[in-house]
Amino acid sequence: MEDWNDLKLVLAVHRAGSLTQAAQALAIDHSTAFRRLKALETRLDVRLFERLPGGVYQTTPAGARMAAGAERMEDEALALDRDIVGGDHRLSGQLRITSSETLAYSRLTSHLASFRRVHPGIVVELVIENRVLSLSRREADIALRPVRPKEGELWGRKLADMAWALYAAPDYLEAHGALHGADDIDRHAVIGWEAGIAGIAAADWLGEHVSPSAFVYRSNSLVNQSIAAKAGVGITLLPCYLGDSEAGLARALTTPIAEIAGELWIVTHVDLKQTARVRAFFDLVGESFVRERDLFEGRRF
Repeated sequence: MEDWNDLKLVLAVHRAGSLTQAAQALAIDHSTAFRRLKALETRLDVRLFERLPGGVYQTTPAGARMAAGAERMEDEALALDRDIVGGDHRLSGQLRITSSETLAYSRLTSHLASFRRVHPGIVVELVIENRVLSLSRREADIALRPVRPKEGELWGRKLADMAWALYAAPDYLEAHGALHGADDIDRHAVIGWEAGIAGIAAADWLGEHVSPSAFVYRSNSLVNQSIAAKAGVGITLLPCYLGDSEAGLARALTTPIAEIAGELWIVTHVDLKQTARVRAFFDLVGESFVRERDLFEGRRF
């Protein structure tokens, strides 16, 4: 194996189980990925993947061994990269941040503007992504996460607790009445997540407390849910940092929903914690969130 790009292709197809998705991950077109994989198998005289119906690529034993070797090489390359970047004391260069859409829309972007004014040499790249990106694989340098990190190689701090409450447009509440308790929600028009969504605390809570017939609008975007609520569609469940800061929304129930309270964490890889631009972000943006703790915890209402 003389070309690292061939190993990266095998590893990407192994992880994705799809040539199309692997090509997207490597930022190459499908025809290039197909041609390179076919040439590699021809050169090695071994089949690395079985082509199954539906575009599924199933790794053969030979392909699995190659993917495992490629992953070890990737780990070494990433560790070397983190080691070099971790000693970078310049307040310049690129800083890749990952955050949920809701946090970026409501609070983060204004803090990034302040960060840029103080550190104009740092180029910020913001990845709006609800899935958890890998900090070990340098998919991001810093992550703002709604859960405590469990990976031992990550380092960070808790910024605030996060409260959730029920919201609607004031006109809607005037016409239909506010809630006297969480159980009252079933008599209202409810805005919720896509049917079948599971593993999201807010979606699970709504699924347990609201009958399917009460849902009148569904979206996989909390930002869109808040916009629908402001338009008078019905009641929605939002993090307090979004609902309490949005003009045109009012709490349908004064008390936050205690069962789905969460946390906000800022995390990076332990190898990057001394990097100057990472420390600068933790200090400026992290402290900005700490100062807004009452908003995140639902106490600014």
